[in-house]
Amino acid sequence: MEEVERESMDFDVVIVGAGPAGLSAACRLMQQANDAGQELTVCVVEKGSEVGAHILSGAVFEPRALQELFPDWADRGAPLTTPATRDELYLLKDAEKAQKLPNALVPKTMHNTGDDLTRYVISAGNLCRWLAEQAEELGVEIFPGFAAQEVLHDEDGTVRGILIGDMGVAADGTPKDGHMPGMELRAKYTLFAEGSRGHLGKRLIERFQLDEGKDPQHYGIGLKELWDVPEAQHEPGLVLHGSGWPLDKHTHGGWFLYHAENQQVVVGLIMDLSYQNPWLSPFDEFQRMKHHPVLAKHLQGGKRVAYGARAITKGGLNCLPKMTFPGGLLIGCDAGTLNFAKIKGLHTAMKSGLVAAETVYAAIAAGDEGGRELTAFTDAWEASWAYGELKETASFGPAIHKYGTVGGGAYNFLDQLVGGKLPEVHDTTPDHATLKPASECEKIDYPRPDGKLSFDKPSSVFLSNTNHEEDQPCHLKLDDPELPIRENLPLYDEPAQRYCPAGVYEVVEDDAGKPRFQINFQNCVHCKTCDIKDPAQNITWVAPEGGGGPNYPNM
Repeated sequence: MEEVERESMDFDVVIVGAGPAGLSAACRLMQQANDAGQELTVCVVEKGSEVGAHILSGAVFEPRALQELFPDWADRGAPLTTPATRDELYLLKDAEKAQKLPNALVPKTMHNTGDDLTRYVISAGNLCRWLAEQAEELGVEIFPGFAAQEVLHDEDGTVRGILIGDMGVAADGTPKDGHMPGMELRAKYTLFAEGSRGHLGKRLIERFQLDEGKDPQHYGIGLKELWDVPEAQHEPGLVLHGSGWPLDKHTHGGWFLYHAENQQVVVGLIMDLSYQNPWLSPFDEFQRMKHHPVLAKHLQGGKRVAYGARAITKGGLNCLPKMTFPGGLLIGCDAGTLNFAKIKGLHTAMKSGLVAAETVYAAIAAGDEGGRELTAFTDAWEASWAYGELKETASFGPAIHKYGTVGGGAYNFLDQLVGGKLPEVHDTTPDHATLKPASECEKIDYPRPDGKLSFDKPSSVFLSNTNHEEDQPCHLKLDDPELPIRENLPLYDEPAQRYCPAGVYEVVEDDAGKPRFQINFQNCVHCKTCDIKDPAQNITWVAPEGGGGPNYPNM
């Protein structure tokens, strides 16, 4: 094949992903350079059509890292306008009954009120949009709508930057009119901040064996909706969490419902991808969950205005890979810095970005020409309060996996009382290896959506504003195209048609009446669940043409 001629740009630092970790790193890099009167070139590449388009989070936000980055964030107009005012935690017993937990039994990591730290109900997308504005004012270049497709390596493996994906390639791989070869962005150091299960981060972990000696990483799928609700039932700052129904004892997860600003309520379900029953559909569990009276009373009479889904890296400290390699760093959810005991990751992702920026800047300011492994990052990261949080709650997720929601909850309650000093718990089974054969599991008959509280997948994907250029190569790659029908269908009734929250995967009949595995990649909301949960690890998610995917509003 003819070698494509590509343009190239050089920067001091290239950052992949305009999320909280990447943008915090960009801002801190330029703050240091500007304070020292030193020239520094920093570029942030974002695959979404705009900053925030692919950002999905709860979110109740702890502004600790933001305070370090911009002590005057309030004067700068940061979108933190709704303090958390009231906290409630529920155990749903069945479709009608629930137990509200007394405050004394709520783990301290789940408290969002009642101490000296004010937390805020926010839109993570809007926080990132604001951070991008601050970054650009400081001199950072941000390129939205460009997807990082490959990592650039020297012959010895050192990371030297990234390759942007080509634009204007037809489904058969041939260039279309207006074809634009992707540019090489070369850097002294490259920070990978792609979010959970980043496709380049995944390759870097494999190439440099960054997870050697670690437990397998664990993930959840987070599904979220945004609702407009009547003024009479709106209580800005009200924070609800819960677990139990509709998930069974072998399926772990929990729900959240937050009253945000502008008469809006956010509701969501986080479900561990370690579940066993292949008949289970996270999307349908979420839809029926909203009919429980504890949740329904907050949504009735309202209108659903947005929907989205995204994987969450939730394994904790024992699964956290090494974050350094020659020429770069892995930060935020690309590495797995989320504190699942708090159900919060924005603050720790931002802190990892700040530590990375300080490490990289110190090296460049001292005349470093790049390409080294910045081991000083590890020392600084392990000395940070964010790492301390992860260390104290290292057994939180594994304990729930091992002992169940109630038993694991009791372990974690005691562990937090003694400052994380109970014997550590580990979960060494990867999420893709937990499914049981369909023949051994109970088939789940989900209720039909009523169109008021619960909805189907097509109408939900419509509210994610997802769009992809149809005439492009499919970005969901099958190592073995025959495996879904040959193995997954008879063994698991092909679980992709249920674990995908956007209807991307279907088993349909061909003209001869035989089953065929169909991929509707245009529906993909970039959640990465398929890349994680496929039992044969046969599906690889790669970046589609830049600008494609969901366009989330204030999610």
